[in-house]
Amino acid sequence: MAEDNPFENFEVPPFNELMSLEPHGPDVYVGTSPHYPWGRVYGGQVVAQALRAAALTVEEGYHAHSLHSYFIRGGTSDEPIRFEVDRIRNGRSFVTRRVVARQSDGAIFNLSCSFQIDEDQADVQESHLLDDVGEPGSGDSDDWGFMNQRIALQEKGRTATWMKVADTIGDSRILQSCGLAFASDEMPMSTIRRSHPLLEGVERGDPAYYETFIGASLDHAIWFHRQAKADDWLLYDFRSHGLTGGRGLATGEVFTPGGLHVATVVQEGLFRQRTR
Repeated sequence: MAEDNPFENFEVPPFNELMSLEPHGPDVYVGTSPHYPWGRVYGGQVVAQALRAAALTVEEGYHAHSLHSYFIRGGTSDEPIRFEVDRIRNGRSFVTRRVVARQSDGAIFNLSCSFQIDEDQADVQESHLLDDVGEPGSGDSDDWGFMNQRIALQEKGRTATWMKVADTIGDSRILQSCGLAFASDEMPMSTIRRSHPLLEGVERGDPAYYETFIGASLDHAIWFHRQAKADDWLLYDFRSHGLTGGRGLATGEVFTPGGLHVATVVQEGLFRQRTR
């Protein structure tokens, strides 16, 4: 690694250990966070841990098919995160849960998610992996701690990245879904940023960005279409839909190297120009 890499001395617990939440009363679970170089808890971690907490209250045979969430305030790694699960509904085919993540200052994150049994129905794929992203694992390395990343394509309005969780997750279907959720928060903001006229050519970590803008993820949604292993290479292909009112929107599709459409991700982010 380069000497100025902010992750050079980053201590990374095993991914499955990060997802091992401790029960603290009925439908309440507590997780911890490493100290990330940027100071706040990584949003993808909170999404993944909240999904894991919800799944711990769901019977076997139901699998995550969608989640919708809001980032309320930045979390701190100096204290645990408390995940409070509300069992909204248990149906025959679908199960719905709500999760609120809290720290001492109050709620930091809110998640609604749904689980479904496997159903033998029509399987039609209309989205396709484009041929401009190279081979799995090809591209410029941008690894950090939990994640191996290879930037396949970066241009205005689009970022395509091969990513995988660095650890071996195992055969657990829900933990693999948590791994995908973890990775899905890595690229949307970078993709949106390239749409801003004042940020052309300004890359992630550039002090010019932080001097000019206040940025944060606002909300995050995932639809899990098909099974895949998040600890193998997956292509996360994000496109920006532009900015308005200080907010930008990116949508992304996740593919296996063989072209299977695994998931769809949507994230809105705050890009507010500093006035003082």
